[in-house]
Amino acid sequence: MTTHALAQAFKASRPAFGAWITLPGVINARTIAQSSPYLSWVMIDCEHGLTSLQPGAAESIQAITGIGSDAPSALVRIPATGISTGTGWQIKYALDAGARGILVPMVSDAAKAREVVSDSRFPPAGRRGFGNPFTQSVWGISAAEYLKGANEHVTIMIQIETQEGVKNVEEIAAVDGIEVLFIGPYDLSLTLGYPPPSPDPHPDVEKVIQQILKVAHDKGKKWQVPCRTLTAIYCSSGAQSFKRAQEGFDMINVTSDSGAISESVARNLTEAVGGQSGARAFGY
Repeated sequence: MTTHALAQAFKASRPAFGAWITLPGVINARTIAQSSPYLSWVMIDCEHGLTSLQPGAAESIQAITGIGSDAPSALVRIPATGISTGTGWQIKYALDAGARGILVPMVSDAAKAREVVSDSRFPPAGRRGFGNPFTQSVWGISAAEYLKGANEHVTIMIQIETQEGVKNVEEIAAVDGIEVLFIGPYDLSLTLGYPPPSPDPHPDVEKVIQQILKVAHDKGKKWQVPCRTLTAIYCSSGAQSFKRAQEGFDMINVTSDSGAISESVARNLTEAVGGQSGARAFGY
């Protein structure tokens, strides 16, 4: 079976650092996946990024897992949000593509969280359909082995980024099968009536972020290792990510492909003309 670096980091109780893939193409996905030995996961963003669920995500996952035993876990954020009723088929597409985990945006209540879990698991634990002829080959196992082990080895994540999600976070965190509450500080800030982080969230939004972190970690789950709901957050720099790791976040996005490219080109050109790099411009 191919490695699941994200799950390994969770079991070792160390921060799992990752990167966001917003640009399409297998070369881009593979380049990002090979960029650092500290990379535990990459998120193929099919919500706001330019990669399609089919065949885009499937092709990118193939490129990432093809790296071998050093590959980070390939995860997919689906386009449909928890506000809609159309998340099930998108979860199916992402998992059939061989994703090691799925992220569903804007989940605001426990009922939707339970639906996400059901759509991500084969019966009797859920209602996911079986039949894709390619999924098991991505994991490097047989169809029988995939059917037997997928429920245990797929990481189910939902985003807390609405007022309703904050209000219901304790009930959401208690849902069996939800392993990670992923904080989206941009939409969370906007829905709470504050400007997006630039680069850090407004102090009032930061209080909410810390509240979510505490609630998730206080919600113990005996079937899970570590025995708590894990908490993730989107950051846009290494320094910001280091701070979040010190605060106890389990899973941290460090940068995005498009952001890293823009930042590097701008910095190097500024230095080339004898200037000094200033503060990082607002970006995702």
